[in-house]
Amino acid sequence: MTGRNAGPEKAQGLLDDTAKAIIRELQVDGRKSYAAIGKAVGLSEAAVRQRVQRLTDAGVMQVVAVTDPLELGFARQAMIGIKAEGALEPIADKLAAMDEIEYVVITAGSFDLLAEVLCESDEHLLRVLSDRIRQIDGVKVTETFVYLKLVKQTYSWGVR
Repeated sequence: MTGRNAGPEKAQGLLDDTAKAIIRELQVDGRKSYAAIGKAVGLSEAAVRQRVQRLTDAGVMQVVAVTDPLELGFARQAMIGIKAEGALEPIADKLAAMDEIEYVVITAGSFDLLAEVLCESDEHLLRVLSDRIRQIDGVKVTETFVYLKLVKQTYSWGVR
């Protein structure tokens, strides 16, 4: 979740201690029932349902299934560092529109953007790089970091 839909002011209005407790419960188990969450945070099932809906509508959170890409036929994962010239947002938007790209950030440092890709094969990765990413106006240099082994992946960074 990028948080692009909710500005800091809008999110702050939704993120009271109870909302944060609901988010913590869902980070532990996204399939937990609203009734069980309600017991844990001191609300009714209906109140939890409404709170979750407001948080998702505002873009504060998503409840999704996290999968193992290898099990779904994506044999190649990589992070692509991109050096660019000109405005970065249009490049980021074009990257974000690609089905193979799961994650895009504009960064400071050696690369202007980072994009995480999931591909079915090395050939697929090559096509994405050569035929699509490197063809975007403003992209000057790419460097690909192929994943050999996933050691840690977590989405439970909590709330503040």
